[in-house]
Amino acid sequence: MILRREFITLLGGAAAACPLAARAQQGALPVIGFVSGASREMAADRPTAFRKGLSESGFVEGQNVTVEYHWLGGRYDQLPSLMSDLVRRRVAVIASAGDDQAARAAKAATATIPIVFGVSEDPVKLGLVASLARPGGNATGFNFFVGELVAKRLGLLHDLMPKAVQVAVLVNPATNAEATVRTLSEAAPALGLQIRVLKASTSREIEAAFATIAREPTDALFIGNDAFFASRRLQFAILAARQGIAATHSSREAVEAGGLMSYGTDIIDMYRLVGVYVGRILKGAKPADLPVVQSTKFELVINLITAKALGLTVPPTLLAIADEIIE
Repeated sequence: MILRREFITLLGGAAAACPLAARAQQGALPVIGFVSGASREMAADRPTAFRKGLSESGFVEGQNVTVEYHWLGGRYDQLPSLMSDLVRRRVAVIASAGDDQAARAAKAATATIPIVFGVSEDPVKLGLVASLARPGGNATGFNFFVGELVAKRLGLLHDLMPKAVQVAVLVNPATNAEATVRTLSEAAPALGLQIRVLKASTSREIEAAFATIAREPTDALFIGNDAFFASRRLQFAILAARQGIAATHSSREAVEAGGLMSYGTDIIDMYRLVGVYVGRILKGAKPADLPVVQSTKFELVINLITAKALGLTVPPTLLAIADEIIE
């Protein structure tokens, strides 16, 4: 297996200890509200990475900090009440790694409790920060550019399957799907592709979307970026294999689960970095002064086992630029 590229390095340095850290040592542990749109069963690797980041900043769950994990399982309608509860109980920090909707809900709920996010869209446009260099409010975090990579990922799918014409696009209507559809609609004609948009926000609706794909002419599937979709990566791999459909994903974890191809940033390392920032805030750093970090390296991952099962020959040009090949 070819080693993947490293994600990004975080500007180092820890802030001096503060009352929050002192309070932890005295027995009243600060509480972190960890919120994810994914399901608990399929996202176990994310809190592990988050805790690793916390430990790098000197915090160990259960010893000097408490982490409350809130898994939405795609039920984004629960966000307002969840955030209201976290704010009412005055948690020390709200962490919403990998989830634009959760970050926006947190920002709408509080202007004082620190928020550390990991978002796919521009955090300035999302209204989370005033600027990347100086966020200026109670939120900061990481931007992993999924929105900007949509057209590139479609192009890589075309490179893999140059004869493909009909591409189904599956998005979650509960999240920021409009930007993905708009970008793909603009990019598809130049590649000679026609897209058909399908929507799903539950496991049952994912099954229904694949049933639609089976009934209608479809050459390939483009799966939109979404925390819930990421947690259902095994379901996607099984359904795609059953129907013999080539699918492209935004995260390498989907390819490790049996998906065909992905292009994007290292999401797991982003969770670690969110943990690092949370730890720095617990030590006294202010979100307003912690710059938003943007990913600068991206990875193309290809599963040759899946490609062979689908009867696909991966062009040497793609193999040459792949960061990891599973075989």
